[in-house]
Amino acid sequence: MDLDELKRFPDVDGPSLPASDAADRLILDEAAPHLADAPPGSVSVLDDAYGALTIGSVTIGSGATDVRVHQDLLTGQRALAANADRLGVGGIHPLGFAPEVVDGARVVLMRLPRSLDRLAEVSALIAATADPGVVVVAGGRIKHMSTQMNEVLRGSFGRVDVSHARQKSRVLFARAPRREAATELLASWPRSETHDGLTVVAHGGVFAGARIDIGTRLLLEVLTDAVPVASTAVDLACGNGVVGAALALARPAVTVTATDRSAAAVRSARATADANGVADRVDVVQADGLESVGSGSQELIALNPPFHDDAALSTGIAHHLFAEAARTLARGGELWCVWNSHLRYRGSLERIVGPTRQVARNAKFTVTASVRR
Repeated sequence: MDLDELKRFPDVDGPSLPASDAADRLILDEAAPHLADAPPGSVSVLDDAYGALTIGSVTIGSGATDVRVHQDLLTGQRALAANADRLGVGGIHPLGFAPEVVDGARVVLMRLPRSLDRLAEVSALIAATADPGVVVVAGGRIKHMSTQMNEVLRGSFGRVDVSHARQKSRVLFARAPRREAATELLASWPRSETHDGLTVVAHGGVFAGARIDIGTRLLLEVLTDAVPVASTAVDLACGNGVVGAALALARPAVTVTATDRSAAAVRSARATADANGVADRVDVVQADGLESVGSGSQELIALNPPFHDDAALSTGIAHHLFAEAARTLARGGELWCVWNSHLRYRGSLERIVGPTRQVARNAKFTVTASVRR
């Protein structure tokens, strides 16, 4: 099939943000002989972006007629469903990050994640659960790959081979799963750390892992002053859930809604809330922005916006989240946002949300409070 027909919708779009790339094509080409011989139901796809690997694997050969797929991002899940529906492709079964997605799989296709922790957790799940003869075909753009990825895969597989490069992309093949070692490694996730009495729990690939990044730390230092009379609050793009948990701990009467489009982030935020004894007051939802929250309903939203879309730098995600905050805030409600100072978001916040003041600043980050008009 022509992968150029795929679309990113409903995700952020733009000239530098394609729905597929040369790495997807190389993965599919290298996997083609394995897909042709795969029995029905024995093919799995992990961390597909917008459906190139999943739809491509279904159309390559008769063997891949029932493809199981797990995508971390909700926007990716919706893009795959929309692309498959528009192109008339069936036989696709979306699943959560659990053994059933790769149980007994003979062929697994995947995009190599930027995070080595994510690669470690995913490869452990495959090696612990898939068929002993499984072949994993994992690829990416060379500029985002490292030799450390080979070593991470060797933690769960006895053999790792490397393809020739093509169009600045490369594929790693993993075979001979080390089931016992992989099972032990899988049991080590999620990871947790305690910082000044706050326990942070994270699955692989979540921003900052079980740490508190310096931007979030700056936000937490001043968040006690944010709308002190608020009875509800939102941790938007919650990641590991540290902001939502901190708000719930500091304000015993407040209920928090935490949202993220990443399934790994949602699982991490729920675990963080539970570890800090506030799970009854922190509702964690996988969502695109604040789609699950009513318009004009919130008094306080806290946000540390991402500025990467997969491997590409993009401010489009932040602007999308600013607009979501503007829609969801009640008149006079406030968005407290921390951002890399070089991104100069203050003008956008003024335009999209309302009057914006600087609350704190250090060498790299700025915290602002924007009042909904």
